[in-house]
Amino acid sequence: MPIADGAETRINEGLSEREAKERLLRVGPNLLRNVRSRTLLDIVKDTMHEPTFVLLIIAAGLYLIFGDIGQGLFISAGALASLGLVILQETRTERALRALNALAEPHARVIRAGRTHRIRASEVVPGDIALIAAGERIPADGEILSEQPITVDESLLSGESVPLIKFATASIRDDFSDQSTRAFAGTLVVKGESIIRVTETGPQTQLGRIGASLISVQSEPTPLQQTSMKLVRQLGLLSIIFCLLIIFVYGTVLNDWMGGALAGITLSIALIPEEFPMVLAVFMALGAWRLAKKRVLVRRGAAVETLGAITSLCVDKTGTLTENRMSVASIWVNGNFHSATDHQSDVATVLAVAALASPVHPLDPMDIALHQATPSAATDLQVTDSDPYSEHPLEPKLLAVINAWRRHSDTLLAAKGAPEAIFEICRMEADLRDRLLKIVKQMADEGLRVLGVASRTLSGVAPNNLAEPTFEFGGLVGFRDPVRSGIANAISTARRAGISVYMITGDHSATARAIAKAAGISVSAGVINGSEIAAMTVADRRECLRTVRVFARVMPEEKLLIVQALKEDGKIVAMTGDGVNDGPALKAAHVGIAMGNRGTDVAREAADIVLLDDSFISIMEGIELGRRIFVNLRKALIFITATHIPIAGLALLPLLLGLPPLFFPVHIILLELAIDPLCALVFEAEPGAPNSMNQPPRDTKITLFGRSELLLSAVQGSVILFGTLAIYVLMLRSDFSPAEARAAAFITLIFSNCTLAFAESAEAGTQFFDRRRMVFWAILGLVLLAILIILMVPSISQIMQTSAPSLPILALVSASSIILGGWFGMTKYIFWITRKPVPIDDKP
Repeated sequence: MPIADGAETRINEGLSEREAKERLLRVGPNLLRNVRSRTLLDIVKDTMHEPTFVLLIIAAGLYLIFGDIGQGLFISAGALASLGLVILQETRTERALRALNALAEPHARVIRAGRTHRIRASEVVPGDIALIAAGERIPADGEILSEQPITVDESLLSGESVPLIKFATASIRDDFSDQSTRAFAGTLVVKGESIIRVTETGPQTQLGRIGASLISVQSEPTPLQQTSMKLVRQLGLLSIIFCLLIIFVYGTVLNDWMGGALAGITLSIALIPEEFPMVLAVFMALGAWRLAKKRVLVRRGAAVETLGAITSLCVDKTGTLTENRMSVASIWVNGNFHSATDHQSDVATVLAVAALASPVHPLDPMDIALHQATPSAATDLQVTDSDPYSEHPLEPKLLAVINAWRRHSDTLLAAKGAPEAIFEICRMEADLRDRLLKIVKQMADEGLRVLGVASRTLSGVAPNNLAEPTFEFGGLVGFRDPVRSGIANAISTARRAGISVYMITGDHSATARAIAKAAGISVSAGVINGSEIAAMTVADRRECLRTVRVFARVMPEEKLLIVQALKEDGKIVAMTGDGVNDGPALKAAHVGIAMGNRGTDVAREAADIVLLDDSFISIMEGIELGRRIFVNLRKALIFITATHIPIAGLALLPLLLGLPPLFFPVHIILLELAIDPLCALVFEAEPGAPNSMNQPPRDTKITLFGRSELLLSAVQGSVILFGTLAIYVLMLRSDFSPAEARAAAFITLIFSNCTLAFAESAEAGTQFFDRRRMVFWAILGLVLLAILIILMVPSISQIMQTSAPSLPILALVSASSIILGGWFGMTKYIFWITRKPVPIDDKP
């Protein structure tokens, strides 16, 4: 691109790595502010406001004030242990969120030591030569060096919605008084590309001075989290009402205000499912972290809930199905095919013209391949400048790029683009065009991406419209971009999982067909061009998408039509995109997936998910993990609800039946200390079902936690409730002491909950001692140790008001616990071994 006369000669060199490091140490990172994560003190403060923690402190205070020092100290210790457990989970969550923010940090392209590098935006320093292009946010304040105009949206700074045209003046001034020559951090390049010299970074930028913040991973609560927090608040209010009611009844009827307070607090603690928001936060954060390890960065938490429901996946060809590693594979010149290594003059000329029609600092893989194939293009064609002085960018109406270069005595126009566009600017006769289109199809049938090349020499200055002169056709260049290893298996997995894969590309239909066949995507219904999609009625478009899977020559607005048609047909759509104009399609899809390597900032900001390696295989791994997260989260919520039913019931029913209280706050504390890690650690780490990707996507009408899940929780919880209550009542009627009956019922309940956790979380077909299930066995070991201490240490038994049952009673309790908590797992296993597998059509 043309550079202003006053620009320094080091533009093509940039800073050296040593200079960049020294400046980074001197001026600091290019950050507007350091994103402050929650500290340990913040987590402690938030936890101390939780209703359950407040009730525990009140209970401990009552015991300490009214004389039972042992129980008071035990409850205090339990409250501290509960606080520690919450801190552990919250710290783990914060670490995951910090890791996600690091992955989400924006990047910038700079020239250093004569080479183009992609670095973190925070590493940009004053003096850097930065490359900016349409769809990218400018990384720092700086002066524009290119005379080629760019259009910039500065609404972030000025509030003005109309984009501004900017370019370097003939002589760059030091006072920077002309804002049209200045670029500002955070503003968005809408059109064109340019070069800037960075002058201010971080807090010294205009954006830094007004205190704005960078875009980062969004960690706002999902709708499900908001609903759960509302549920906890409502149940908290209900528990307070019950607590006051029990205190009133105890005080007025039994004249036992102290007992009433303790019974009321016990019931209140049992009623509040405080694990709901914690589990949701842990699952969302750690789920996003696990997805990031699969190279799938979640920007919006709600996308985790949607991933497993995807039925239609629209993907680009280049870089997603292929390696995005272009190489010049074939050149057609004057009726003959040649390889890139042929040293004939006409072949060298075609490659040199194509290289001059590419950016000087290329980013696109095809442009890079052309520069590699013709490293001395400017010298070969005797151009005098290091950049073209005029450009005709790629446009929907003419899919070609034209650069105007000064030479000693004339001007060279170099053009490359879609063959049809090159034929158009060559004003080619119909017969010749038809013959060349057959050559293009022949090359495309071999899976090559084909560009046409043309040039024109002018005696004077180039016209404003560079496409106006009649060009001379040079030849065709074919690029090979190999299909990624493992793509065919990934497409087969998608098909087995009930996901329809649509390949959408801007390439020639023959190239699209060849790549689709190699990737395993069905082409039996043919290949449809974007213009045909646009011309269809809404009904015809929906019908077309039910059979056709490959679309070629598709423009961004036609991608949007495809997404809308799929949604209207009841599909859950995921859409990949990388360009400036892909934003509407990404926003319209249920899950927008932006390319992390080659995607623009506009695409990334519009997307729900950023694919860090641009690979289709990573998408499928993300969907599989998304299914696992959803299933395990549902199991955890069912388990939490099921365990609170017997806890609340056993705290209330003995009082209504006129029996001695079964639970006191100390028992609730121990139960909560077992339940919290079970639901937050065991379920989150549980491996997915072996056949999860052989099942169709879940119906989005089925909620994560709806009536059927609530009913299942009620059944599971009621079985444990009445089974445990029966043991308590029978032992009291069999002349066992309340302490012995309480011990037996308490052990029954805690073992039943552990058995239910395993039965609920474990998928049939997974190994019993899977290494990812070691957390469960560790927690079970700690529970057994705690029960042993309660039964064998007299001082602890006194605090717990329990007495060790006999061995026959312990054996009965253990067997009952396995039945009460494990019946559901046994039912699942029987169903799994008896049902017949549904045959899956794995043919494209």
